[in-house]
Amino acid sequence: MIKMFITGAVISKGFGDDPALRFSENGENKCVRFRVGSSVYDKNAEKNHRYVNMSVKAFNGMVSRIESMKLDAGKYVNLVGRYDEETWEDKTTHEKKSAPVLIVDEIELCHGGNGKQNGDSNGSGDSAPAPSGQVQTPPGNFTGFEPFGGTNPYFPES
Repeated sequence: MIKMFITGAVISKGFGDDPALRFSENGENKCVRFRVGSSVYDKNAEKNHRYVNMSVKAFNGMVSRIESMKLDAGKYVNLVGRYDEETWEDKTTHEKKSAPVLIVDEIELCHGGNGKQNGDSNGSGDSAPAPSGQVQTPPGNFTGFEPFGGTNPYFPES
């Protein structure tokens, strides 16, 4: 088993009309799927940074925790989970494809940028969620689907 730790990742917006978090239930089995992303330094990329994105899944009890956290696009989280790989068949080419996915074991809200915590306007360090209806926007309006380029919120230009 490979364990992964992701810190300071932003929950990505849904693609198109999809919501950021997609919940499903099959009998007693509950599941939630979403994507997280982060900007990383890469001297070979445009403006020395690129975005790394990861698909995330959680099941049963962890789904209830995520629901109670009221997570949405733009929230910053820390995750611990198991690395896995999803496989599927492309509907048009019938080619077998695969992609990495993180199966969540632990999740918590974390620092939201600009010296503030999620929902904490005074920077006191409390990681309480933002007030209902208020969504913290990620730097540069990051959606999690940008592969390269754009403004780097973590390494401002001098």
